[in-house]
Amino acid sequence: MSKIPFSELETAAYCPRKLYYRRRDDIEVPDEVAERRDVAFRYGDLLAGPDERLADLPLSVSPAEFRSHLDYARGRFDAAWSEIRDPSERERLVEGKDCRGVVHKVLSLDAPTPAMVFTGDPPEQGVWEPQTVRAVAAAKALSWESGQPVERAFVEYPTHGAIREISIGTRRKAAYRRSVNAVRSLDGPPPRLTNDAKCEACDYRAECGVKTRSLKSLLGL
Repeated sequence: MSKIPFSELETAAYCPRKLYYRRRDDIEVPDEVAERRDVAFRYGDLLAGPDERLADLPLSVSPAEFRSHLDYARGRFDAAWSEIRDPSERERLVEGKDCRGVVHKVLSLDAPTPAMVFTGDPPEQGVWEPQTVRAVAAAKALSWESGQPVERAFVEYPTHGAIREISIGTRRKAAYRRSVNAVRSLDGPPPRLTNDAKCEACDYRAECGVKTRSLKSLLGL
């Protein structure tokens, strides 16, 4: 059975129907994604340098806020910070039992630990579930290759300087398994989501034909 790409697991966790459209259209990664992701490999230089060094970077926050977030991460993840800043391996292709993909950073901690880089905006706390699924996929693939349990992962939002740590617990493993099952069972367009906030931001909203309701109608006004 073929291994599922990390990207497909992430998309299926967001919406299986969106995965159907993406498979059909074979979407390429935009250049701007690579530019934003590159920021994650320059933390040490950017944290110490002048504001002028940040002026041309694709940041989503001010230089002061960017540095504040990184400084917070440096203090919180003291033992892991040196690896986050300068990882043992970069852009490593890994294959697990069910999935395969690129781990953006492999950190040499108690076990080989993934740090996955996302170029969008973070939630106020924690990590978006589809990105959690991708991080769990990376952890499980590293665990499969190394023969060691991998019990945590890091998720980075470099344009904000935000770094989050997640544990690979039962709930997150269950979300990962649901995505695996959704991808394996994909055969034709899945059912549409109904009145879901995800649909408002989806590139395929018009083509999908999902009906979303305004706040006014939801309140019965």
